[in-house]
Amino acid sequence: MTTPVCTGASTALAASAGNRRYPSFSSYVRARGPVLLRTARSLTANPSDAEDLLQTALTKTYVAWERIEDHGALDGYVRRALVNTRTSQWRKRKVDEFACEELPEKEAAPAPDPAEHQALHDTMWRAVLKLPDRQRAMVVLRYYEDLSEAQTAELLGVSVGTVKSAVSRALGKLREDPDLTPVR
Repeated sequence: MTTPVCTGASTALAASAGNRRYPSFSSYVRARGPVLLRTARSLTANPSDAEDLLQTALTKTYVAWERIEDHGALDGYVRRALVNTRTSQWRKRKVDEFACEELPEKEAAPAPDPAEHQALHDTMWRAVLKLPDRQRAMVVLRYYEDLSEAQTAELLGVSVGTVKSAVSRALGKLREDPDLTPVR
């Protein structure tokens, strides 16, 4: 007997993928890989870590491939695996991480794109990446993935009130970010 793996809000999250039936796991990864990579990149600051995160989530999906009846819910299943994997990484965070007064100098950033829209987009992402991991995940799911507070809460396994307060604090930090303050 086969049991569905994706139910509830995860099915709603997969609406963007439609009710497609993928003949194989590799065809699914080819079709949806870029979208899923964007989601992974929004959950972590480092693009290499995002690729590793997606690889781990896709490995979990591959193992469960035969048990997943509703291929329209695959995106929801992978997103859930991404968030769960990232949450596990937060919980296993090494003790040698500590807060410091000044950030170490970064390598020179590449020349910004001359298009004003792209520059604003880049500045916003840098500000979002400064947020703590959990707040960043909630902001990304609420505003970039356009999920409701209830869907975000269910996906992260927290209460709606936790989502509301964490997103409120995150937006407050973004409002105070000097890089986002308009020049007068």
